[in-house]
Amino acid sequence: MSEEKYKILLVDDEIDILEFISYNLRKEGFIVFTAQNGVSGLKIAEKEKPNLIILDVMMPEMDGITTCEELRKIPSLQNTIISFLTARGEDYSQIAGFEAGADDYITKPIRPKVLVSRVKALLKRFNSNSSIKEPLIEDTNLLKIGDITIDKERYLIKKGEEEMILPRKEFELISLLVSKPGKVFTREEIYSSVWGNNVVVGDRTIDVHIRKLREKIGSAHIKTLKGIGYKFVE
Repeated sequence: MSEEKYKILLVDDEIDILEFISYNLRKEGFIVFTAQNGVSGLKIAEKEKPNLIILDVMMPEMDGITTCEELRKIPSLQNTIISFLTARGEDYSQIAGFEAGADDYITKPIRPKVLVSRVKALLKRFNSNSSIKEPLIEDTNLLKIGDITIDKERYLIKKGEEEMILPRKEFELISLLVSKPGKVFTREEIYSSVWGNNVVVGDRTIDVHIRKLREKIGSAHIKTLKGIGYKFVE
């Protein structure tokens, strides 16, 4: 996919920010859509299926965290990259963003060239998704380990009789761990396989996603090897 075909949705309640970012991204050949709140953003996202969504956190009607959570419930948007762009740089805000299913977190103000570079790095990640996910399921649509079943087509995890649609990063993480039960994946391996070398993420990103997975599938399945990484056990 060429850069000219990438679709980007910007959701921010500040018109000047939307105009500024839109101008710089359109100069690079991207197709840009804008929304001033989360409710409108959800409607546009479902219709246009953008490759990348950039969300502000503090917005009227529906804030960015809630919007991100709702976006991750839409199956057709599971491959969409979501990044927050906000002036809020506190740790708790970043953690909340990752827990909601975000892939990246950009703090404003940010220089146009830096923003464009970050966007291109994120879209490289989008373009490489298929080569990362497919081997994890070993060319089958379903992978069953113990009481855990993974459906790669629907980004769905089934534990016993309970079905759960996971955010993309959580799905990729559990798929990686389940691909080799008992193998210890180092944090470096997880970052490389799930987030890619071109995406900058915080030190606690893996921990947040592991915690969310344990809440959903049970802590007994994911073991921590302190100072090394994580492994999946039946």
